[in-house]
Amino acid sequence: MRRFLAFLLPLPLLAQTVVIENQTVRAAFDLAGGSLMEFQLTAMRLNPLSWDSKGTAGLARARGHFLCFDRWGQPSAAEVQNGMPFHGEATHQRWKLDGQSQGEARMSVTLPMAGLSLERTAKLAGSAAMRVTETVTNRNRLGRMYNLVQHATIAPPFLVEDTVVDANARKGFMQGTPMPNPEEPPVWWPSALREEQTVNLRYLTNDARPNVVSYVLDEELGWVTAATPSKGLLIGYLWRVREYPWLNLWRDVSGGKPAARGLEFGTTGLHQPFEKLVAKGRIFGRPLYDYLDAGGTAARSYAVFLARIPAAFKGVENVSYDGARVTVVEKGAGSRIVVETGALFPD
Repeated sequence: MRRFLAFLLPLPLLAQTVVIENQTVRAAFDLAGGSLMEFQLTAMRLNPLSWDSKGTAGLARARGHFLCFDRWGQPSAAEVQNGMPFHGEATHQRWKLDGQSQGEARMSVTLPMAGLSLERTAKLAGSAAMRVTETVTNRNRLGRMYNLVQHATIAPPFLVEDTVVDANARKGFMQGTPMPNPEEPPVWWPSALREEQTVNLRYLTNDARPNVVSYVLDEELGWVTAATPSKGLLIGYLWRVREYPWLNLWRDVSGGKPAARGLEFGTTGLHQPFEKLVAKGRIFGRPLYDYLDAGGTAARSYAVFLARIPAAFKGVENVSYDGARVTVVEKGAGSRIVVETGALFPD
């Protein structure tokens, strides 16, 4: 009888928050959409990933760090008519909890239209870091193209006027530049263009534009950080560039104040339907989509970490990883913050 009643319970009444924690950090995932909706220091209780798409409470929606899968951006007009949502199906599905311990959780999702599935393992690493590995499987009888973009989104109260974003991004382009050559003219991190004027993307004040800017990375590991000196906290991401060759930055202002910043790294840097990705092929020599043959799988990993910073913190010059720890070098000052992590990436 209990099993029958559980089957009848509507989605909002089902348990949907998965928490893993240690003495230093707490991470929380929402099974209604699969988002990492909370990652914070236990003693500080300041969650950088507090952004919420404001969908119906309890129903699947995008929150905090969500997954754009099987696409990044809009479907074609015909796909919209057939029910394909913006950024793909992942945040519109209820994810399955496959296993959980105090510091690790395994969850999965299947995309009914795309015919793809994804298995995720999130495990706390060291004191203030988490490593996440996600494996995509093509369950179609034919091969197909797809994209996977990690849409990490910071918001108030962590995001304020003095929040500074840094990355090892290099050459980039404005998403608003018309096709077929949006990469002309190029921009160079941290610069972007707004009405032919240069904008510094390290900061976000009352200027929400340019809305999305995409950059390539030249090193083996890519990184992006957001630091708020007035709050004493930094959040950072680290990933393999061969797995995620693009960094895409989105900005939003509400009432003249910072409302959201998307620190998005993924397999594509072009915010267009697949037809246009195929026609364009590559930008700056980097691919705009990935491909999986029938029954094929592909695994990718990233790490997210937190660190306390002083009130006079100037931003990040560099982030490095030596197999056991992440080292953050402060811009200008040269001071270092070390986060013990252990191994973050599979061999």
